[in-house]
Amino acid sequence: MAFPRFPIYHAWGITVLTLVFALLLQSTGAQSTEEPGLLKAAPTGRERISLNSGWRFQRFTSNPDSLSYSTLKPWILPAANDFLSGTKYQRPSATAPGSDVKYVQAGFDDGSWEGVNLPHDWAIKGPFNAPGIGGGMGRLPVNGVGWYRRNVTITASDLDRSIYLDVDGAMSYAAVWLNGILVGGWPYGYASFRLDLTPYVKEGSGNTLAIRLDNPLDSSRWYPGAGIYRNIWLIKTDKTHVSQFGTYVTTPTISAQSATVNLVVDVENRGNVSRDVGVVTEVHLLDPTTGQPGADIVATFPRTTSTVAANTRKSVNASMSLANPLVWGPPPAQKPNLYVAITTLTIGSDTVDSYETVFGIRAVTFDSNKGVLINGQPVRVQGTCNHHDHGALGAAFNVRAAERQLQMLQEMGSNALRTSHNPPAPDFLNLADRMGFMVLDEIFDVWNNQKVANDYHLLFTDWHEPDLRSFIRRDRNHPSVIAWSFGNEISEQSSSGAGQTAQTLKNIIHAEDRTRLTTVAMNAASANSALAAVLDIEGLNYQGEGLGTSMSGAFPSFRNKFPNKVLWSSESSSALSTRGTYIFPVTDAISAPVTDKSGGNSAAKLVSAYELYAADWGSSPDKVFVQQDKYSYVAGEFVWTGWDYLGEPTPYSSSRSSYFGIIDLAGFKKDRFYLYQSRWRPDFPMAHILPHWTWPDRVGQVTPVHVFSGADEAELFVNGKSAGRQKRAASNYRFRWDNVTYQPGDLRVVTYKNGAQWAVDMKKTAGSAAQLDVTADRTSIRNDGYDLSFITVGVVDESGATVPRANNSISFSVAGPGEIVATDNGDPTDMTVFPSLTRHAFSGLALAIIRAKAGNAGQITVSATSSGLQGANITIQAS
Repeated sequence: MAFPRFPIYHAWGITVLTLVFALLLQSTGAQSTEEPGLLKAAPTGRERISLNSGWRFQRFTSNPDSLSYSTLKPWILPAANDFLSGTKYQRPSATAPGSDVKYVQAGFDDGSWEGVNLPHDWAIKGPFNAPGIGGGMGRLPVNGVGWYRRNVTITASDLDRSIYLDVDGAMSYAAVWLNGILVGGWPYGYASFRLDLTPYVKEGSGNTLAIRLDNPLDSSRWYPGAGIYRNIWLIKTDKTHVSQFGTYVTTPTISAQSATVNLVVDVENRGNVSRDVGVVTEVHLLDPTTGQPGADIVATFPRTTSTVAANTRKSVNASMSLANPLVWGPPPAQKPNLYVAITTLTIGSDTVDSYETVFGIRAVTFDSNKGVLINGQPVRVQGTCNHHDHGALGAAFNVRAAERQLQMLQEMGSNALRTSHNPPAPDFLNLADRMGFMVLDEIFDVWNNQKVANDYHLLFTDWHEPDLRSFIRRDRNHPSVIAWSFGNEISEQSSSGAGQTAQTLKNIIHAEDRTRLTTVAMNAASANSALAAVLDIEGLNYQGEGLGTSMSGAFPSFRNKFPNKVLWSSESSSALSTRGTYIFPVTDAISAPVTDKSGGNSAAKLVSAYELYAADWGSSPDKVFVQQDKYSYVAGEFVWTGWDYLGEPTPYSSSRSSYFGIIDLAGFKKDRFYLYQSRWRPDFPMAHILPHWTWPDRVGQVTPVHVFSGADEAELFVNGKSAGRQKRAASNYRFRWDNVTYQPGDLRVVTYKNGAQWAVDMKKTAGSAAQLDVTADRTSIRNDGYDLSFITVGVVDESGATVPRANNSISFSVAGPGEIVATDNGDPTDMTVFPSLTRHAFSGLALAIIRAKAGNAGQITVSATSSGLQGANITIQAS
């Protein structure tokens, strides 16, 4: 396959992880609880030890320690120094606050506190309707002060090393004490950060680590979660080592025959004497046929020797040519191939550090007419926006839960993700790398002006630079990341000051990474705004296709103003629905707002799943598609949202979770899934009928039938009689038979493409609920305490057909070495706590999430029962 050569402007991502010799990594569903990758032995001179287990935790709804961020701030600000371009912060010489707080002291008895493993979200267990928490933040008890404690072992040999604490994410205002001394902290709950523990450690197992978090009320517009909700690590290195996020790979040119790979290694010397450091980097790949590391070195960077002065750091540059590169690109047309560069530091004959950097070789080009090109091939952006929670599991990051979400989005045809509106967990980007998603990596929802009282605007002045620089350095090596977004619907977006702030932020990004373009998601700023003029990519939220029902959008004005810039929908649609519910009459419009007269039921808090209804500012998918096809220069879209999420329960604020998702909170597909699949996978033979056909209260009434399919013709049969054959016209994205009269029986649609039969679907009238049907997404899981199986329970009739309006109460139980983590049903109004073992079905379905107990192997039997119905069970093998 021949590629043109691309200039340095285009990006080649890498990942600073220990994923050894990686090419097209295979998913295992395993949580990153040890050094990631295939090499299980610690690299020479470096240890990365999971601190996820064995914590004691206590939440307080009032402040138990008289501490606050304002009190701790002078000791926390120095943690930002490595990410400041100007004056650094000095740690105050006074005694740091908190040393007299009992929770930081080794002698404090925390035996009555809750034992937890990380990642941990203290709020997800409920109850709902927590005091002071509205629907926007999910009605769960996220607020309060949380303390975490555990001991850390330091050996005698460790005392001559550098010891760090790496936190992937803690919500929020983290402050860390070791052995009673305030080490530092980081306030932004989505940031990954490092603290130097070296001055505070002592030999032995009695190093007391205490972490304080403080989640205020009114801190977020969506469910933020609470607690140390991502992984946490203890890093032990030689005094001379590769620094945090300390490698950066770019590829200035690529062809089918070779790729030029440039490497920057940041070497840090925390010792008191100058050291001559040898730096050599070897590149390997994974044999995709065996899944094992390849023995061959495919390329080697030239060896470099550099003198690094005491208590300084120095960047070492290297370059080499990689022959016959295997490029990274999004499926199905391309493959997400991955390499790894293993950097070794030596002093004399001693190896003092080994640092592994996974990277992908790919060219990302932005063209104002063709959109996004990966390795020279135009790739339509078929993306979704996604908040960071995992539904019933909350914000505590879980690799398998995230993988399941991405697998379903990929099945739908999605190839892109927007991390709305914050840095994701590092493992999320690892999954995107492996699965081949393009990522719009986003950091801020606010700048200087607030959206809610206690949001990031309180931190922006002090923390925008270190948060932004650390974010870019952490993520700039991921091949999945194709662009940076540094703002979402910023309150000041239409002001002249927004242009000035945007230029400052853009300059920081390009100082850290000149290979990717930048953008901001704008829902109000016009093409003539100061903000729009600064951006590399014009990102429009809703205004592009036209707000609400308007067909007059902003795409043309932005195109006229910026003819050489790429234009895309950074947020599109905002359609609303509740899975499996249909409300009559059905609008005959292409898109309509939700009201009690059309599409909505405010008493039951349900929205019709005919998928024609949207938020007041939003549009149905159909309307968005019309506008995109009209303006073919638009590079694509990020739909709001791929999955339902906790909080922001538009249009019914008293609910617990959103209505926006293409997939509901439990992971059950809404009808809209198939509308996007028909658009995004036009060559996939598929037909999907809606609604269901069980309407005892609608006999003789008009009940419209719609079909989603990529076919160009379709014929509907109602109880064997044709209701007509239709050809789909341009700008029509569904087949509609709006005058069908309901009678019990069946619907059958036969679709055609290019004159040949394409796909068939059928819906039958279900009988009374008779039994439960239990299925699992995976019947074999790891017994690491993190891997999950998602169990679906359907209420079915005697023939096995799902009863579409069944809401029977279902009780779950488990036997064997496993446990039920949570249950759900996708109903945004259900206030039953997620750990409950009893859950009503919603539209005929319910979910249980199962994990094995750590270290225990064997068969886990999950049983589901319901009064008056025949129960069912399924066996999961844990190993």
